[in-house]
Amino acid sequence: MSCCLVDFCRVQELRTVREFLFQNDKTSEPAEEKDHTAGENELSWDTSDWESSWDNPEDKDDTTATTNSTVEEDGAGQGSAPWMQDCVVSLSPCSDMLVVAREHRAVFLSAKWRTDDNGREQMTLAVSWSGTLPTEEGECVSSVICIPLASQKRSSTGRPDWTCIVVGFSSGYVRFYTENGVLLLAQLLNEDPVLRLKCRTYEIPRHPGVTEQHEELSILYPAALVTIDGFSLFQSLRACRNQVARAAAAGSDVIQPPPLAYKKWGLQEMDTIVDHSSVGIMTLCVFDQMKNASILGGFHASVKGSPPAMSQYIAVGGGPYTGFYYAIEGSSQPLLSHVALAVASKLTSALFSAASGWLGWKKNQSEEEPAQKQKPKVEAATPLGVRFGLPDSRRHGESICLSPCNTLAGVTDDFGRVTLLDVARGIAIRMWKGYRDAQLGWVQVSERRGERESSPSAPLPRRHAQFLVIYAPRRGILEVWGTQQGPRVGAFTVGKHCRLLYAGYRLMGVNSVTSQGWQLHTQQVCLLDPTTGGLRTITVPFHLALSDKKSERAKDMHLLKRLATLLRSREVEPDILESEAKSVLLEIKHPAIKKQALESLLSNKNAPISCLTNVTRALHNSFKERDPEAVDEALLQLCSSQLKLLQLYSDIQQLQSATDTEPCPEAVESLEGLEVELSRLAPTLERYAQLTTRPSVSFAQDSPDRPLPARTFLSQLECAETGEVNVVRGSDTDWNQLGSFLLWGCLCGDSPIHSVCDTLQQAGISPQQLLSLLLSVWLHREKDVLKKPEMTARNLHALLTALSNMKGAVEASWDPQSLSPWWQQVRGACVQSHSPAAALLAALVAHRAAKTNITSLGDSKLQAEWEAVSLELEQWAVCVRQLEDMLALQTLLWVPPPPHGAASGSTPPQYSVKTLLEGGRGGIADSVSKWVFRQDLAPARLAGILQRRAEKQADDSSGGEEAKDHTQPDAELDRTAELLVTVCQRFPDSLSADLLYAHCCWEYVVQWNKDPEEGRFLCWAVDHLKLVSSPHIQLGISSMMWSTFIVKRFSAAAFLMEKVGKAPKDRLCRRDVGMGDKALTSFLGSCAQLLQILMEADSAVEEVALPELCVEEVWGGAEGPASLAELALEQKGVHYPLVQHHCLLASLLHATMTFSLRLKPLSLFDSKGKNAFFRDLTSIQLMPSGDMDPSLISLRQEFLLRVLTAWVQALDDVAEASASTTPLPASGPRADWWPSLCQELASLLQVNTDVVKRHLVCELYNQGLDPRAEEVMMEVEDKDVLGSQLLVLTGQRLSYSLLHSQAQTQSAMELLARLPPTLCTWLKAMDPSELRCPSVPLAQSSRLVSRLIEILPENHAQYSLALHLMEAVDALTTGPTLTTHPT
Repeated sequence: MSCCLVDFCRVQELRTVREFLFQNDKTSEPAEEKDHTAGENELSWDTSDWESSWDNPEDKDDTTATTNSTVEEDGAGQGSAPWMQDCVVSLSPCSDMLVVAREHRAVFLSAKWRTDDNGREQMTLAVSWSGTLPTEEGECVSSVICIPLASQKRSSTGRPDWTCIVVGFSSGYVRFYTENGVLLLAQLLNEDPVLRLKCRTYEIPRHPGVTEQHEELSILYPAALVTIDGFSLFQSLRACRNQVARAAAAGSDVIQPPPLAYKKWGLQEMDTIVDHSSVGIMTLCVFDQMKNASILGGFHASVKGSPPAMSQYIAVGGGPYTGFYYAIEGSSQPLLSHVALAVASKLTSALFSAASGWLGWKKNQSEEEPAQKQKPKVEAATPLGVRFGLPDSRRHGESICLSPCNTLAGVTDDFGRVTLLDVARGIAIRMWKGYRDAQLGWVQVSERRGERESSPSAPLPRRHAQFLVIYAPRRGILEVWGTQQGPRVGAFTVGKHCRLLYAGYRLMGVNSVTSQGWQLHTQQVCLLDPTTGGLRTITVPFHLALSDKKSERAKDMHLLKRLATLLRSREVEPDILESEAKSVLLEIKHPAIKKQALESLLSNKNAPISCLTNVTRALHNSFKERDPEAVDEALLQLCSSQLKLLQLYSDIQQLQSATDTEPCPEAVESLEGLEVELSRLAPTLERYAQLTTRPSVSFAQDSPDRPLPARTFLSQLECAETGEVNVVRGSDTDWNQLGSFLLWGCLCGDSPIHSVCDTLQQAGISPQQLLSLLLSVWLHREKDVLKKPEMTARNLHALLTALSNMKGAVEASWDPQSLSPWWQQVRGACVQSHSPAAALLAALVAHRAAKTNITSLGDSKLQAEWEAVSLELEQWAVCVRQLEDMLALQTLLWVPPPPHGAASGSTPPQYSVKTLLEGGRGGIADSVSKWVFRQDLAPARLAGILQRRAEKQADDSSGGEEAKDHTQPDAELDRTAELLVTVCQRFPDSLSADLLYAHCCWEYVVQWNKDPEEGRFLCWAVDHLKLVSSPHIQLGISSMMWSTFIVKRFSAAAFLMEKVGKAPKDRLCRRDVGMGDKALTSFLGSCAQLLQILMEADSAVEEVALPELCVEEVWGGAEGPASLAELALEQKGVHYPLVQHHCLLASLLHATMTFSLRLKPLSLFDSKGKNAFFRDLTSIQLMPSGDMDPSLISLRQEFLLRVLTAWVQALDDVAEASASTTPLPASGPRADWWPSLCQELASLLQVNTDVVKRHLVCELYNQGLDPRAEEVMMEVEDKDVLGSQLLVLTGQRLSYSLLHSQAQTQSAMELLARLPPTLCTWLKAMDPSELRCPSVPLAQSSRLVSRLIEILPENHAQYSLALHLMEAVDALTTGPTLTTHPT
């Protein structure tokens, strides 16, 4: 807690800056100067290392590392370092802009963030603009200042909007520039060179009596001082910047702005003036006013009623050495004559100009040139005499630096002195010698909020301290001094060529309203080292202003810092650490610092327990030897409590190495029934342990077996005033680590149980907290428990019994009329645990211990109190049963999913009894359905497992020989199916077949909604829904699925097809529906099936009673959201015609996508049908009725016929499909249900079904699928029309065989010659190209002609033609016999 130099920024490209500013002086630099400088650097000692370490050892490493990293980058040569002393340098108080200027050149450097080699963000200043400032002939830069302007936006938090660079020239001009070097404003205020530019910004008054200071820019000339009001300057600069931006955007000329309003004072009665300081407005008290009036006006002077407000200025130079000036407000008006003349001339020219602009600022080029050549008029200054000064004829002041609170000022002179002035009284109050060419700055530090909270009075205002920073370049040292008579509080060895940059102001444009809530990020003093390019700031703690080196507090802080350094070292021997820490703690006087030192020692991770104990005991003994009234009670209490905890830590460590090999006889008797329970659960526990044991990566520091550090132990325990020890519940890791340290040795058999319990009881830890720690450790270390369940269970029983026998455990808290809070705590931990195996073992052990404990207590009480005993044991029975069910369920959930499944590699969720109860009555089925999804279990596979479960339950109920018949199938079940059957048997009601199917359906549709591309999920959801036997549940689930997940995408698909008029491409499907074209086809098929299930369920609801939703007795206390089945039963009934209407549309859309047909689906319906789509299925809508428009029926019939044609074309494998016994797939374009679906759609769409059947028969014959065509032909009613159609088809086949076949035989030609002319002409008119499969075996054609003769009546017009065809086909069939005869 001392002063320190902190690197916060790095200046880049210093070599480039120097070369640009001194580019004309490269050749003229004398060689002697180079040699002299180099020799001086070689002979001088490099003391920066050890001197900075002596004054500030903490920052040695950081400073050295930073310096080394940048010497190579900006090593412009050590001999060239003094170049910056010849430049004018100014740094913005926000440290985001640095200006370096020399003669007429200037370089602007702005802040940028970059990442260093170590990955840390670092702020740098890089060149953003460099160039020659527009100047008149012979003038050069004499002073520069950077003024950050505050943002006027409401969202601003104190950062500057932009920075204005104000440059003063030797010609008297003052010019204002942007960060990019754009000139905003220029004005000639005096014809002498500008000596110094200074700024004053708004500061919030610290006290109610302090006068609020206004913002101001002051320009010093050799004999005049010009002040510009900050508010008007701020507004003018903003307007000029906006005008420049508009002109640049529009490509027009910049309008010349009007001149600034200012005050100009002629400082008289001083020989020379080199620097100044504007203190601000001050008001004298009445006594000072009367004193000044009597001195100036004599005895008869008149005194005004109210003291006048005056602006105070201090000038330094010679004759006198320091002069104090006072300008009474209102005595001189601002110099506005120049402004009035300018406005008048502009107004005159504006009357004769057509150009737009305020007061005619825009002029022609010819009018501007003579105006620029003529020098502007300079107003005379208002004389202002010096009120008083500090006369010293030989001393000449060089600079003055005003403190932030405007009460003190530091002045440097040519004698190498630094003088501290009291501004209000006008006297010198302190002087430092030996600081030639010194540079000054101020640091103001505010008191932290917590440093005065111990004050008994009301909250005091925050105090502020002023520190004077002096940089002596001749000695290369930077010092920090406390004011007014304070000591040197910091000294740093720095380079001899640095620049101390002190702004003395902050943001301009801030007032009492806009500054509310702002955090102004400004640096007060910065040190720029041109050798390395580093920018460093000085931080000073507030307490250095309160005491000197001899005070006890400063000594205590030094001792605390020494202890902190000692504790940070890792190579200190324990004996040395103990002796040093003991001496430091005994030597510290201040109680607060002594407490801080003790706490830092106890929180150190490297200090051994013996060192902590001995040091704390020595400190405690020193308090006992003192007078009790002189000892801080809080510190004494802290020592005694920490000493007690350290002793407890040592005792537990010693007990961990001892063993107790003699079992308690009472424990052996009470564990008789526990071993039976453990043997019964052994297979389940083994299976659970196998599933939960997976390879994983763990770190040694996270292991629960690692030693508990003493500081962690102390941080989790605290001693109360009554002597009890309370355990502080922290993070779960720390809590479990503390429990392992205290009790895990007892559970493993490594520590004597009764000794540990006695030690903990004597320490004052309550049994309830010990029980909580025990249960937490047991449940957390489940894997370790399952390695040796019998041994750990016995030790847990003994430990529970010992804790139960403690005072304040069961006996004091148990009310016979209610449940025992002690055992209720055990049950609460078990039911909340996510480790079911460990929780079940703990419940079994606690059940036995509770039964023994309650029985022993009940024997000593009245018999009427046995009701509570039975209630307590009943709660234990319910808890054990719940945990057994939970273990079976969690074992099932731990089964790993298949590697190719949808959830491969995912971690299964972990449940507890409490989470299942809070999940409502459907929580168990929901967890199993999620497991079914992770296992990628097909609906048929799940149905088979549940069917075997039902068979097994029936066998178990019947018993006897029937059960033996099914032993073999049960043995064939795989392990996963066995686990599922076991869980279903433990939850016969919660996991009934219908509920499980319903939850699986919902889980799959939820997963499909997350990834619609997986159409299989929605198909399986529909398949699960089909397996639900209850129509009521089916109806509710399907209705919820439709309204929640389906209808939005379904309507989007319908509107998309209506828009494009065909099956859309993949890109359009993804854009409008959110899935690809293949997924959309599957989705529409599932929609049709879902609506079909919904219609069937709605029809069967009236015939079946509502199902009764039951739950197991032990799980009857489930509270939470309504289950899925309950929600399904609450759904309203649907409107059957509306569902059928949507099912019809879904089938049409599915057919369109499957066969890639062209269709506008909504165009097949009239206005009523269109309006009824996508409405709530429970609502009553106006449906289409009566005869439909024939044009619509024609469109519908055409579409259905195209569907059948496409289906027949899909059956391209003639050889396979020709056999009637060959089965077709269940889905896709070749599915066997498409013809029946088209016939159903035809009946619903008022299309003649016989037309559809006849078309199907013709298409099948056309494709060469005669067997399937004959099957369909049996259903056709109008045989005459069908016969005529088939007659043409037969003629095409025969025409192909006789006339168009490439392999025409001689017998075929002979047969053609013998045919009747009528038949021959008819065959030649046939077009076989219409046949998709013309090369059909003659046997099939012969059979087709036979069928034709059967279905055609004899009086049919084409009956004779059919007979001729029969003869021709028979002749072709017997063709080989004819070809044996020669022609």
